[in-house]
Amino acid sequence: MTATNYLVTGRNQQYLLHEIRDALKSATNIEIAVSFIRMSGLSLIIQDIEDAMNSEVRDVKLSLLTSDYMNITEPHALKRLMLLKERGADIRIYESKQATSFHLKSYIFVKSSEDILISARAFVGSSNISKTALTDGIEWNYRIDYPNDNDKEAIARIDEIREQYSYLSTLPQVKPLTYDLIADYEIRYNTARVVTPIQSAASLPDEKEHEIPNPREHQVTALAALKQAREEGIKKGLVVLATGMGKTYLAAFDSVQVNAKKVLFVAHREEILLQAEASFLKIHPSKKVGRYSGKQKDEEYDLLFASIQTIGQSTHLAKFPTAVFDYIVVDEFHHAAAGGYQRLLEHFTPSFLLGLTATPTRTDGSDILKLCDNNLIYQQDLFDGVKAEALCPFSYFGIFDKEVDYDHLPWRNGKFDPEKLSNKLATKGRAKHVLTEWKVKSQDVSLAFCVSRKHADYMADYFNQQGITAASVHSDSSLTRSEALEKLNNGDIKILFSVDLFNEGVDLPKIDTVLMLRPTESKILFLQQMGRGLRKSEGKDRLIILDFVGNHHSFLNRPEMLFASILDGPQNRRKMVDLAKNANKLLPDGCYVNFDLEFIDFLTSISQDELDIQYDRLKETLGRRPTYTEFYNAGASLEKLRRNRGSWWEFIDSKGDLTPDELEVLEEHLQWFKDLAVTKTSRCYKLVLLATLIEHKAFQSQVSVDDLAEWARQWFLDNPEWISDLPESKQQLATLSKSEWRAHWRINPIKYWCTEESESKVAWFDISNQQFHFKQSISAIQHDLFLAMSVEINNQRLANYRHKKLAITAPSPNNIVQFPEKVQLPFFPDIKIACGHFKTGNAESSELVNVPYGYGNIDNSRHFIARASGNSMNGGKNPIYDGDYLLLEQITPNNAGSISNTTVAIERQDETGDNQYLLRKVLKNPDGSYTLRAANPDYGDIIASEEMVTFARLKGKVDPLELFVGQELMREEIPPLFDEEFNPGNWQSGHVVLKEKNVQILLVTLNKQGKGSEHQYHDYFIDDKHFHWQSQNSTSPSNKRGREIIEHQKLGSRVYLFVRESKLRGKTASPFMFYGEVKYVKHESEKPMNVTWELLAQ
Repeated sequence: MTATNYLVTGRNQQYLLHEIRDALKSATNIEIAVSFIRMSGLSLIIQDIEDAMNSEVRDVKLSLLTSDYMNITEPHALKRLMLLKERGADIRIYESKQATSFHLKSYIFVKSSEDILISARAFVGSSNISKTALTDGIEWNYRIDYPNDNDKEAIARIDEIREQYSYLSTLPQVKPLTYDLIADYEIRYNTARVVTPIQSAASLPDEKEHEIPNPREHQVTALAALKQAREEGIKKGLVVLATGMGKTYLAAFDSVQVNAKKVLFVAHREEILLQAEASFLKIHPSKKVGRYSGKQKDEEYDLLFASIQTIGQSTHLAKFPTAVFDYIVVDEFHHAAAGGYQRLLEHFTPSFLLGLTATPTRTDGSDILKLCDNNLIYQQDLFDGVKAEALCPFSYFGIFDKEVDYDHLPWRNGKFDPEKLSNKLATKGRAKHVLTEWKVKSQDVSLAFCVSRKHADYMADYFNQQGITAASVHSDSSLTRSEALEKLNNGDIKILFSVDLFNEGVDLPKIDTVLMLRPTESKILFLQQMGRGLRKSEGKDRLIILDFVGNHHSFLNRPEMLFASILDGPQNRRKMVDLAKNANKLLPDGCYVNFDLEFIDFLTSISQDELDIQYDRLKETLGRRPTYTEFYNAGASLEKLRRNRGSWWEFIDSKGDLTPDELEVLEEHLQWFKDLAVTKTSRCYKLVLLATLIEHKAFQSQVSVDDLAEWARQWFLDNPEWISDLPESKQQLATLSKSEWRAHWRINPIKYWCTEESESKVAWFDISNQQFHFKQSISAIQHDLFLAMSVEINNQRLANYRHKKLAITAPSPNNIVQFPEKVQLPFFPDIKIACGHFKTGNAESSELVNVPYGYGNIDNSRHFIARASGNSMNGGKNPIYDGDYLLLEQITPNNAGSISNTTVAIERQDETGDNQYLLRKVLKNPDGSYTLRAANPDYGDIIASEEMVTFARLKGKVDPLELFVGQELMREEIPPLFDEEFNPGNWQSGHVVLKEKNVQILLVTLNKQGKGSEHQYHDYFIDDKHFHWQSQNSTSPSNKRGREIIEHQKLGSRVYLFVRESKLRGKTASPFMFYGEVKYVKHESEKPMNVTWELLAQ
């Protein structure tokens, strides 16, 4: 640096403004002290200051000191500085009150890292913050740079200036800037101009007082419509204005029109509130502005800008009288169906309520117009604006992004992983594709939206290398936003690559080409990016939009985004494809839409997504939205769900089935739900901890490790089938010491819930001082719904874990109807009651079966069941056949009585000592001996011998189906109940028909995981008495199989139901539970039929 350029004089148009903008690019500390500030100068640098403060790389701190000296500082400029204060800036004012002068001007920019000074630049001279002083006025400002090889004293000079600046803040006249202070100063400012007009810098041509803007033509029309509506007695109404047409300014103009004393402006995003404050201040320069949000709750205000997340809570609403505001504005009114907005609308009774939106449709189908009493006061959406020539026509090109495989990019938190997406987009192949399309289709002034700073820088470098003048702009780029806009406007660059800085508030009508080089999931953001080029300008015939769309479900909504204002409610996927194919039928004259054929082919392929078909069928069957567990049990692929739809709740949102309140919760806590669905579980412990935390309503509490451990112990005792998942040494929970169990639970799961999740890198819980807590805040409004949505995910995880990993011996009570306790009898499967010749049997093994009906008082200490073997008793009125189940009463000395003319089981021992059994009718001979007679004449009589003992008296033959209701049977054990042999080919079907026996057997597996989509039937218990069963896909009421089902009672066909929860229990095949006979109640639909059966055994 030479001595000739230490002094900044403005010669050769090297203005101090340029020096300040350049210094802002790298500073981490900005310290400004000036005598006065005018809006003309502040407007030149405030956007660049805000951009610096928004830097993702630098933690920028701003300190600014000005004064009321000579009453030159503009009150409106002070109010604009208050918006910087809300962003964290330290803004102060020196109150001279003309008792002393305050005439210094210094600008200090420091770059440091971890309190180590890296570089610094200071300007000390004559320039205040006014357009004249910063640009073409005759001003001298001495510049000091560090490091500087030519100035060894530079660091000392910088330190001295900063020390003197710090000293100023200790002066008693220096006060923090507040709206009260501004109001007091504004009186003095206005009085000075009336009583003693001052010739000063404020009197220069470029230093006019703040001028209130005038409404544009369409705003004038809207204001007239609002005025007329109020004259007709309307107290609330909706205005739809396309992005870029000044919705916020319209509200500000209308609040002036009604002479509103107290205005409430409500929105759900901080950025909207900040921009709204700036817009309202331009229309209401003398009003006092207040904020009501999580960090700031002002009590004195004329205009209150409030976050719905805060003011929408019942406890906060209760602090406001219902009629305190005479004018209320709700921005982005398409969110108004959500709970916080509903409470706000119900609480306040303003003279008028104005709803504003650019997109009046909601994906969940909520009719937001009803919330404004069906008063659509004025509408000029995107297409209306084009028709009215308020916006320029556009040509949209949906270009298939063939260089990027989006399907294999991680999809998290409702969007792609930013770093991995940036890496995929910042490639030579992709940049070459963009350049090729741009050369063919672009016009003169191009603005491109990128996903990251890396992406924007890469694209600008590539275009420059190809001979196209380009630049990138972001919070840390080589150009500030203002510099970039100037160069684009002047034609110095052909294309500007931006990240997010141009999404709002850019006023550059010359932009005639917009490139969307990044996926945009938000409909609002998509329209805002389009809106940056829709302003009319001399010589501009149309806007060209180049939208690079790829192979991922998130691009499916592109047609809906474009046509949102003329579509009625949510659109299904097939309608989206039809829109993409036939877009131009809906467009106003002069507009054109074209999607590449490759993209339409991709849309067509995912419009037939199996997940949608499965969901729609299940929802139709249930008559309501399925739960996550029901969708899982129906056989849906959760891996495909996560890969193609992100998460369960995002999928539900895409189906239009989220309630407005659920959508609010999802927007706030999406990453939690996504992580909960995939968090690693080598054991069930993390899921159990979560279940107990929710059960004890302690999700937002500090919970001791002792409590967590005891809650878990009780959970396992209440759910004993899960104890097998514990280490063997911990399974005796009732006797396990408290300290040993606590130590186990402390390591896993408490420790692992406090560890970062592998996908999101978020640790959701923390533990300190033996207190465990959830780290994210949940608003009181959303608390219960957040828990319910978490429970739904956790229940599915437990069901999945149970299905795949748990070594269980009993079905889940959540899915299977349980049988009431019944008296049961022993059944000896190895005792064969011979109906022919004596047969050996074994009474050591037994099972329990149901007591048969119709036999009076049955005592399980005397009565038992055994099976017949042979055909010697298959004669007479009550024949007994081979395999029949027999009810027998053991004969003891107490109940022996007479055995003549009764059928009894005879017992004897063979030569090896094993018991043998024979069934015969006993006849007493005249000589006192007994004859044992068969019912079948083919078998001769047997004379009883002393080795034979009466064992049991036959009570009757019983229906085995009656005995085994409520019993678990393996598939191969079911055919013998119907006197059939097991044949895998016949018994693998879910609907077995035994024509000769006139019997139908339903074999149902509830969990359809692993089954092909053609076999994912919707089967479930409706209640304890009814079962929903879905037939095969070919069955209809009109064909033979369908009639056999509907008319089974008329045809004499009996139907029996067997159900199991899942195919496997542990690592082996799962048995079926037998529910006995069922009868047809009703059916719906066909191919397949949805049949309701009544359980007769329950």
